[in-house]
Amino acid sequence: MDYRLPHILRTEAGLERVVNMPTRRRFQPTLWPTIITVPALIVLVALGTLQVDRLQWKSALIENFETMVSQPLVPPPQSVSDWKTWRFRRVSMTGVYQHQKEILLTGKTFEGTAGFHVITPFLVRDGRIILVNRGWVPDKLSERERRPETLIQGLVKVEGILRQDKRRGYFVPDNEPNNEVWLYVDTDEMSRHREIVPVASYYVDAIRRPGPYALPIGATTEVTVRNEHLQYAITWYLLAATLAVIYFIYHYRRPDEE
Repeated sequence: MDYRLPHILRTEAGLERVVNMPTRRRFQPTLWPTIITVPALIVLVALGTLQVDRLQWKSALIENFETMVSQPLVPPPQSVSDWKTWRFRRVSMTGVYQHQKEILLTGKTFEGTAGFHVITPFLVRDGRIILVNRGWVPDKLSERERRPETLIQGLVKVEGILRQDKRRGYFVPDNEPNNEVWLYVDTDEMSRHREIVPVASYYVDAIRRPGPYALPIGATTEVTVRNEHLQYAITWYLLAATLAVIYFIYHYRRPDEE
């Protein structure tokens, strides 16, 4: 197809002849592609920006965790009024586990294996009771009778990380105490159901000891949280840029292509 328009040239002899001149491309948007593309671009950019916000939030969370767990061990507080000061703080306490009142958090995995987290009331020497997340056990060892080696008796020293309860996700169902289905830690609900009083308004993630794993497998002071929001943000922005380029190329045309 010839994309040239006729153009009249005058020769030296005064004669006229017609030649074809190349046409210029122009950016000429059309209605329906524009109606579809603009909202899609807005959504893609918004998703990328959301991931940037999540990246900043998680980076700050990781930095705060690393700062707090690196501080010296302290006794558990009587109460917490400022969680910015206490969240992820390492504590040390001595007392006795009340294994007969333990609670299992369902839906927990360790290295791809399904299991539970064992939440056990811990009677501190000063008379307080603090719920301790002792760590992970596999499904097959959910019953206490099958793991007698985990039921430590007598006075024991526990080092752990202070945690705030009631941090349930948007899509996490409520606990079902009557059915012994626990999906998140709620110290008030758990203490009422197990008739534990008084109980602290926080709980403690027990830190695993160095060496080979021993059940229950406790928490670690190393950051294990995935932080892939930068990759997600780049992906959304690249999709937006690709769509914009395709839109521009589609509408950058010659007049005779309209």
